[in-house]
Amino acid sequence: MWCLELLLPLLLIINDARCQWNVWVPRDISAMTNSCVVIPCTFMYPSGIRPYRGTHGIWYFGQPYPQLFPPVVFKSRTDVVHESYKGRTKLLGDLNQRNCTLLINNIGAEHSGKYYFRADLGGANMYTYPDFSELKVLDQPNIDVPEEIVSDVSLELTCYAPDNCPEMTPEIQWMYIDYLPDPEISSDFLEDGNTAVLSSTLTFTPRPMHNGQLLGCRVYYPNTTLVYERLISLDIKYSPRSVWVNVSSEVMEGSSVMLHCEVDSNPPSRISWMFGDQELLWDTASNVSLSLDDVTPAQEGIYTCYGDNGYGIMNTSLYLAVNYPPREPVINDSMTILEGSTLALHCSTQGSPAPTLTWLKDGELVGTITADELSVLEIVEITPQGDGQYRCLAENEHGRASSSFNITVEYAPVLLEESKCTVVREGVQCVCIATGNPEPTIEFYLPDVNVTINETDGRYNFYTHTDGHTSTGMIKLREKGERVDNGGPAVNVHCSYFNTYGRESVQLELQQEKKYMMAVIVGTIGGVAVIAFIIAAVRYVGHNNKKENGTPRQDVVLENPALYYSAVKKDKQNLRKKVLKTELLGSKFNSILEETTGEDGDYQPVGSLAGLERQELNYAALEFIGARSREGASGRGDDDSNYTEIKAK
Repeated sequence: MWCLELLLPLLLIINDARCQWNVWVPRDISAMTNSCVVIPCTFMYPSGIRPYRGTHGIWYFGQPYPQLFPPVVFKSRTDVVHESYKGRTKLLGDLNQRNCTLLINNIGAEHSGKYYFRADLGGANMYTYPDFSELKVLDQPNIDVPEEIVSDVSLELTCYAPDNCPEMTPEIQWMYIDYLPDPEISSDFLEDGNTAVLSSTLTFTPRPMHNGQLLGCRVYYPNTTLVYERLISLDIKYSPRSVWVNVSSEVMEGSSVMLHCEVDSNPPSRISWMFGDQELLWDTASNVSLSLDDVTPAQEGIYTCYGDNGYGIMNTSLYLAVNYPPREPVINDSMTILEGSTLALHCSTQGSPAPTLTWLKDGELVGTITADELSVLEIVEITPQGDGQYRCLAENEHGRASSSFNITVEYAPVLLEESKCTVVREGVQCVCIATGNPEPTIEFYLPDVNVTINETDGRYNFYTHTDGHTSTGMIKLREKGERVDNGGPAVNVHCSYFNTYGRESVQLELQQEKKYMMAVIVGTIGGVAVIAFIIAAVRYVGHNNKKENGTPRQDVVLENPALYYSAVKKDKQNLRKKVLKTELLGSKFNSILEETTGEDGDYQPVGSLAGLERQELNYAALEFIGARSREGASGRGDDDSNYTEIKAK
């Protein structure tokens, strides 16, 4: 049943063909210029038509409508044809046999186009067939090149030469194939639609190096001078096979640098510069340059150039080092710690090349020098001597930087050996000196009272002073107290010193009692000696004057007296006594006095009080020049004596 279904349409087609105007010509046909071409043709007309006076035919060029007067290529009734076809055309078929095959000799490029056949059966039985044959006149052979040639993939190139001229048979030859790796050539003869084509196929495996190379196909006709050539340039696609960039380099911070990248690929790659995961620049080209201005340390690192053209990807990297001086070191904050603590001091910085780190304490080297960006200084069981300024110094060949901080060590108070009680003229002076951090508070404890603040009353003076971590307390007792068995004064003074970390209390011992007694004795003897000497000197001078003048004078008046009065200054606390010294006994008496009582004959400053301002001692000088008697002068009324006045200014 299915066979009948297939045969029925075929029978209808055959029946229709016998009853219609039809022509069979090759749709496309080609020929080489200056050669010839045969256009095969067979036509049909309705079976009911009987040719009148024979069967005739006409070939038109360009269009099928006679009324538009297309160029006549061939006409069987006459020799009247278009100028360009005179002597060139010939009908090879027998029209009575419905064969309309046409030969065109010595064709040129102007003959390329569409050819239509018109059957003339006489009378009104004329018909131009709409089907046409299109002729292509070639001046060079065709090479069938694949749309894409990929490196390392086998390639076939086919060269075609039309073989539609019975009088000449073409031959094909490949040119410029000596550099190809193992080329293979094969030939073939193709017929399609009553047309013939000779082909030659070249097979080889291209490499990237063959990109842009020339290949040629030559078509020639033996025993003629007709030669046709076609050259092609191989466009071989290949993935990037090399990516060239600058060598790794070093630049200074703030300078500029140019990074170049060149990629060998076909087609040109999409070239991109990457810094980490960040794409900095891209372009489709054979080379791309990345410009970096005012370079910073943040731009140090690996830069990668990628080339990607769809056939493959390739990359190459370089390292850009940015040199710069050390940054300001990052260190610990200033801190306050307890004595005996262990701590680690950290110093970190950045620099290129890596800096050396040095720890300094109050300008002196501590620890070791580290050639790294991190240094840790460990201090085990810190002592009060560890208190001070710590500085971390970073250095490299491009510069230096430093940072500092302070460490304050807190510790319980410690009593200094200068703490004691001494006897002074007005009583007993007790000094208590302690050091600690925080600075200690000093209090004195007497048998009947606690003294904690600066104050003065009839029994004592109390004074405190703080210098850094050292506190000084001084109390002066106006009463020397009861005598003990050895004859010295009894002193019962306790010093209490304390801060956050501890409290201590000690009884201050009395010192320098014998030296004080000796100073009193020597001072008394010296005073008597001075007075005696003054009286003797006055009497001696008066006696001499009497002898020189011969007669006694009743009144003695001093002219331009050279007698000077001593003024003994008092200090603000009225702690000093008036002492008269003369130039005659001054040096010897002073040395004795300083050995016993101190320079000022008062109390010896201790600790931080040593710098207190001392009051000056004033000296008096006695001279007796040109003395004369004076009535009413005060003094003794002896006739044999001369008098002077000693007044205190």
